[in-house]
Amino acid sequence: MKILVLANFGMGLYNFRKELLEEFINQNHEVIVSLPNDEYVPKLEELGCKFIDTPISRRGTNPLTDLKLLMNYKKIIKNVDPDVVLTYTIKPNIYGGLACRLAKVPYIANITGLGSAVENGGLLQKITLFLYKIALKRAKCVFFQNKENKEFLTKKEIVKGNHKILPGSGVNLNEYSLMDYPSDENINFLFISRVMKEKGIDQYLDAASYIKGKYSNTVFHIVGFCEEAYEAKLKEMQAQNIISYHGKQNDVRKFHEISHCTIHPTYYPEGMSNVLLESAACGRPIITTDRAGCREIIDNDINGYLVEQQNSQDLINKIEKFIELGKKAKNEMGIQGRMKVEKEFDRRIVVKTYLNELSEI
Repeated sequence: MKILVLANFGMGLYNFRKELLEEFINQNHEVIVSLPNDEYVPKLEELGCKFIDTPISRRGTNPLTDLKLLMNYKKIIKNVDPDVVLTYTIKPNIYGGLACRLAKVPYIANITGLGSAVENGGLLQKITLFLYKIALKRAKCVFFQNKENKEFLTKKEIVKGNHKILPGSGVNLNEYSLMDYPSDENINFLFISRVMKEKGIDQYLDAASYIKGKYSNTVFHIVGFCEEAYEAKLKEMQAQNIISYHGKQNDVRKFHEISHCTIHPTYYPEGMSNVLLESAACGRPIITTDRAGCREIIDNDINGYLVEQQNSQDLINKIEKFIELGKKAKNEMGIQGRMKVEKEFDRRIVVKTYLNELSEI
């Protein structure tokens, strides 16, 4: 088969879907990826994928720019003439889905999260849902990454046909293996994410300021690209020795090695948090938000704690609760997390489900 993959950035496609692409190629399928050019494109080409440079304004709402993307997808599909198209994230799902409908090409969509436009309601939500409805109508299958997203779109009759829930993108249990739990001399907390408001950075910084003042043996690490709005604040807090900011990293496993606990206080509308899947796979306890895309990975009090979103005090309380645990209890939390992802979130489950759907086509 000739498989065309539409995505919005290379990092996500390579880090979270590499095993799926490898399996397609191992089965002698031809794989063409359409996405904006970035540093991950050479890695995708090394796997055996062919690349089409496709600019996408990921967060833009300009209708002319989006119309241009739709026309670009139509042209790509005409030129490639694929047997099936796989789409990921909002704009490829919508405009790729529309282009596939017009070209009468089979396609499979993956809802990796509904995004802020749907979450926040209003006119933009209505427009986005209308576009989803016409884009997904002829999809051979729509994959969801959590139950809440599925229920929302099916109850509103946006998705009526074949649909299934995947365990997010799953996690590669070999790449993210169970690590020895670090000593208790210092307690290292780890925030891995783009440093932006909706990822809960304000709550993390609030908690770091309070906990660091009370427990001098704590270290609050931050790994991820920093949006301009937070640059000065991180610099100031690092100078005060409240946080340790490491910038964007291509491989976060060295931070999991020293970490005692991952803190992910996001309230961004995610499909399933890859940060949490990878942390749990490494055997690290988790403190995260009680919302879709996060709570599925936590058995509360077993492998971590759930906190109310945008509630700094609740986060502080759960961090203190964690600090008071002995090393054995902390380590056991991490082991329970590893067992959970082995059972429920192995990436091979995702690969197998995709292969089953392709066999139907």
